[in-house]
Amino acid sequence: MELTIQEMVEKARVAMDQIKDFTQEQVDQICFEAAKAVYKDRETLSEMAVEETRLGRVDHKIGKLELACSMMWEYLQDKPSVGVIAEHPEIGITEVAKPVGVVACISPATNPGATPIANFMQAIKGKNAMIVSPAPRAKATSGRTVDLIREACVKCGAPADLIQCVENVTIEKSGQLMAAADLIVATGGAGMVKAAYSSGTPAYGVGPGNPPVILDRDFDIEEAVPIMAEASGFENGILCDGCNHFLYPAEKEAEVFEAWRKGNIVVFDKKEDVDKFREVMFPEGKANAEIIGHDADVIAKAAGFDIPKETEVIALKIDKIGAEEILTHEFLGPTMTMITYETFEEAVDKALKILTEQGGIGHGTGVLSHNEDHIRYVADKIPVSRLMINQPSSDGWGPSHNGLPPTMSESCGTWGNNILAGNVDYIHFLNITRIARRLDIEWPDAEEMFK
Repeated sequence: MELTIQEMVEKARVAMDQIKDFTQEQVDQICFEAAKAVYKDRETLSEMAVEETRLGRVDHKIGKLELACSMMWEYLQDKPSVGVIAEHPEIGITEVAKPVGVVACISPATNPGATPIANFMQAIKGKNAMIVSPAPRAKATSGRTVDLIREACVKCGAPADLIQCVENVTIEKSGQLMAAADLIVATGGAGMVKAAYSSGTPAYGVGPGNPPVILDRDFDIEEAVPIMAEASGFENGILCDGCNHFLYPAEKEAEVFEAWRKGNIVVFDKKEDVDKFREVMFPEGKANAEIIGHDADVIAKAAGFDIPKETEVIALKIDKIGAEEILTHEFLGPTMTMITYETFEEAVDKALKILTEQGGIGHGTGVLSHNEDHIRYVADKIPVSRLMINQPSSDGWGPSHNGLPPTMSESCGTWGNNILAGNVDYIHFLNITRIARRLDIEWPDAEEMFK
């Protein structure tokens, strides 16, 4: 018999109570075994995800699950999260970690396996229970992922109900879960994130992405090719932090186009050709759900073109940006717009215009540059939570070659209507009691200070 949301929450609370005395080592063992179980089943989960959702690529999903499991464990394994987690004798403060409670994980169709395992590993570090509300079009994949994690919990002597998955998910059930949980992690469309914030329950939301990437004049164009192919083409462009727009010096256009074409990026620079892509990608001004997340050659065929099947990315040269050009709106596919600039300051202004007028503010931007002044200029001018330097913008979720904490939930600050400006981390699944001891503090004389 299918459980009600309230019954699931009650079972989650019972499960949490059963592990309340678990040690750090026991909690970490659950975390490790959960990652191991999903990792071992990564190929099946990836095949299921693509077949069920028709989004992304199997080989890329396999790689994403490998990274999600291995990097998350590598990052979490030595982090204290049970009992006393920090001592600060110089200020008389001791930090004691406690669970936040039952976590509602609103999982997207784009990451039906990676989001549940990553969020669970972060949550279980603090002895929390989690209930996954999967995207309806990804319920089988998310359900299998949760089943694997439940088996791992039992293997460690812990209750399976530390994680559960909502069956026959509906908007109404997701709403009930968000209202009944103690904390929400919502990864999905703007409507779902808004519902999370409107539920009355504390929530970490994830705003939409639409990252532009700027090529500086000092950066080698050949070196930029694999970076941009991955940024725009990984998982067929369905990542919220994947590059959608590429800004480059006008005088380097021929060189850029030549390098792109050598790197399995097909460039369309004729207005009539770009018009055809615009019509098929955004019919009536809305993203075409029938081709989102599909291979580049499938999208090209829909626009009336035959391109090599091995094509990674479709590049479209455009002259207008922002509100005047729908192609500068986020499109979850292996496509990027190509935009020229004369001065670096103009490139930054154009990137900001795209984000403010077509969405994505607060999420991320990329710069390919060795000029530290230019990098700091972008950081100062563009309001984003992640500025990715000389790497794919899609590395914003914290792979091993940058210092960001690994996550499947990239929040966008108040710019993107989120409470957090950064990556959702295990620390965000902890309540912390701070023991404050009396100190012999001599305060300054106010009369002397303000005379």
